[in-house]
Amino acid sequence: MAEPHVGRDPHGVKIAKRRSVLRYWQPHISSLTFRQDDRVAQNTIARPDNWEDNHGHAAMCGPAPAGCVGMTGLSLDAAVRRVTDENPIFETTEVKIRGVTCRAFRNVPPHVRALMQAARAAQQDGRAEYLVFQDERWSYDEFCRDSNRLAKILETRFGLGKGDRVAIAMRNCPELLLLLTAITSIGGVVVFLNAWWTTEELEYALEDAGVTLVFVDGKRMDRLRPLAPDRNLTLIGVRDGEAIGDEGFSDLLATMPEADWPTVEIDTDDDFAIMYSSGTTSQPKGVVQTHRGAINAVYTWLMQAALAPLLDPPEDPEAPAPRPVGLVATPLFHVTATHPLFLLSLPAGAKLVVMDRWDAETAVHLIRDEKVTRFLGVPTQSADLAEAAARLREPLETLDYLGAGGAKRPAAQVADLSQRFPKANIATGWGMTETNANGIGMVGKEYLARPGATGRLYPPVQDLRFLDDDGQDVAPGEIGEITVKSPCNMRCYLNKPKETAEVMQDGWLRTGDLGWIDEDGYVTIVDRKKNIIIRGGENIACLDVEGALHRHPVVAEACAFALPHARLGEVVGAAVQLRPGQTVTQAELQAFLSEHIAHFKIPERIWMQPDPLPRGATDKIDRRGLRAACLADWDGPLATAPS
Repeated sequence: MAEPHVGRDPHGVKIAKRRSVLRYWQPHISSLTFRQDDRVAQNTIARPDNWEDNHGHAAMCGPAPAGCVGMTGLSLDAAVRRVTDENPIFETTEVKIRGVTCRAFRNVPPHVRALMQAARAAQQDGRAEYLVFQDERWSYDEFCRDSNRLAKILETRFGLGKGDRVAIAMRNCPELLLLLTAITSIGGVVVFLNAWWTTEELEYALEDAGVTLVFVDGKRMDRLRPLAPDRNLTLIGVRDGEAIGDEGFSDLLATMPEADWPTVEIDTDDDFAIMYSSGTTSQPKGVVQTHRGAINAVYTWLMQAALAPLLDPPEDPEAPAPRPVGLVATPLFHVTATHPLFLLSLPAGAKLVVMDRWDAETAVHLIRDEKVTRFLGVPTQSADLAEAAARLREPLETLDYLGAGGAKRPAAQVADLSQRFPKANIATGWGMTETNANGIGMVGKEYLARPGATGRLYPPVQDLRFLDDDGQDVAPGEIGEITVKSPCNMRCYLNKPKETAEVMQDGWLRTGDLGWIDEDGYVTIVDRKKNIIIRGGENIACLDVEGALHRHPVVAEACAFALPHARLGEVVGAAVQLRPGQTVTQAELQAFLSEHIAHFKIPERIWMQPDPLPRGATDKIDRRGLRAACLADWDGPLATAPS
């Protein structure tokens, strides 16, 4: 690829001329610095001030920079230079990753275990309350203690070590987070299984990842049990699955009263996790993430908070700030919850409140009672939360960040949320499983001023290009495929070298999203090259739905497409050609599909016809034309969706 011709500062950061407000968590943390030549045991940690009644008020990476009071905000490139020059944790360097030169943070923890160890200072030397789930509570030290006990069990009881894969299939619960940290702390790889998948879909991922040890809750146990004999699965029951698993999680943990931190050496470019992402293929692709990728994403978000007082100086930089508290309201098998919520909470010194499933009124009560400051979910959840808060007459004044990811927030929702939650900064972001959720975003005034845009590239370790179909850069203002390069990019698609090569080229990730960039560096996403449907933040491959429809004996051909939905943004629709002389009802097709694909993938409306589906000049089904014809014959958009 030719070198991009976008503007950069000396750090390679996309230069924007307009002032930006980048507000994230303002964590209680000083520098968590790992010099490149230091080992984990020798890391230097500058500890924050002791928390008092309100747990203190240190700003992100120390207090606001001197000279902020009353000063004019810096430009983004100047702010980046200042932060990287003054705070060693944000120092960058050029590194070789799988033969490709990238910028990466120089002094950050090399892997997730080191991140946990370094974060203890930010968590009141481990004494801080860290995790809340229903009526259960963990301090940070208690969480780390249980994680280490579990890690020792994985090593001694199951003989697991570096590179071994362990699957997790369950709803949100503390055990999922303990497993994530325990598996990765011994150099293992977490395989996240979508909790909504059918038995058939789960079997595909287990075979793809080569996994035989699975930690699973009760509902997923019912789906996995039929696979156990042929696949030689060991199913460890969690929560409501304890009594029906091969062993129970609680009993297993009780066998290891104490354990030290694991000592296995972990390279920063070792695999950390496999997350499955739907795209253009009929089966989900296993996205292989590394420790370096995840850690660099976390410190990218931390840096945005360090930039905030320089870009938009606070009126009183010494004013006390509450301890950051995040609500985990999206599934932890998705990158939106694991990375910018769980992993970020560690160095941010934040408390996490975990929901096992989404319920807007429950979320309102948790935000009020636990003084939640940060909410991050899909746009549907933001709308649900606003309606529930109004219905319950709860102002939710502790919220200072209301973010959305997974799907584009309707422009009208931005101003509405700002009015309903005047103390909160409304935010949007774009990222992918393939980028460890790092990417583009904006918050506050800049978002209110351009609610249809996506945001600006997060500095300092990413580069951005817009390419045409031939891989050539398009001019600013012209539409091209969003293409990013950073240490956060995935290592590969598991067992899919061809698909990996199609999207990863000389370190650049071709995202499949189309957009354009303006002269101030703001990106607007306009369309997708990939045939996917985003239902409430959940990606659905059209080919996946079509493949399931084709399995029905009366379906000759099928085409899936997005239908507009007032609450979820999009839902699935489909058109099918029936075989001559055959009939079937929509309900019968939907019942058939429920045996093969997850419920959220099942079309809400299916159009049936005896004639072949329309085709274009290349003899491919004319998906856009077919969708337009179906929509013209439809009452929509749907206001609600089946549960």
